[in-house]
Amino acid sequence: MPQATFYFDLGSPFAYLAAERIDEVMPGSVHWQPISLGALFKLTGRSSWALGDPERRQAGMAEVERRALSYELPPLRWPDPWPGNYLVAMRAVTFAQGTGRAREFVTRAFRNAFQAGHDLSIPKRVFEAAADAGLDPKEVDEATRDPEVKLALRETTGAAHELGVFGVPTLAIDGELFWGDDRLEDAATHLGQAGPKR
Repeated sequence: MPQATFYFDLGSPFAYLAAERIDEVMPGSVHWQPISLGALFKLTGRSSWALGDPERRQAGMAEVERRALSYELPPLRWPDPWPGNYLVAMRAVTFAQGTGRAREFVTRAFRNAFQAGHDLSIPKRVFEAAADAGLDPKEVDEATRDPEVKLALRETTGAAHELGVFGVPTLAIDGELFWGDDRLEDAATHLGQAGPKR
């Protein structure tokens, strides 16, 4: 079966919704790939729906809340302010990938952000989530300043852009891209039909 890759950023509530459902919807294992949405926006010339038009922002937030309710997730608690700068958070996730505890960290961080309202643009909040996932907060703090970690995040974000990823959450399967948490079922169907690679 082809590998599915899940591109995400901790600042995205739609990526949070996808992360909560991905294991039950997607067949087989999925590779979770952190990217910097802010850097991706710079590469694509786009911006977040949550910035600019207040009506669009309110409609988007209401839609996230509606979907969370329909997925039987806890009520949304929005960080204040939101969105913010999640570069440190995404560097922390990039580092965590090599520790074997990345999934636990990402799950905890997403829930802290969108169930408890923690602002992950504050490094202390990121390191708290890391500690909850069994990581050493001091080690994670140091890693977010490591040139190799910074480069790795830039490279994975650049590679996602080259693939055609323009937002998160996106699932990539054999060159096919499925953008949005509401495309998980489509991605699962595609993955099931793709069959083994030849």
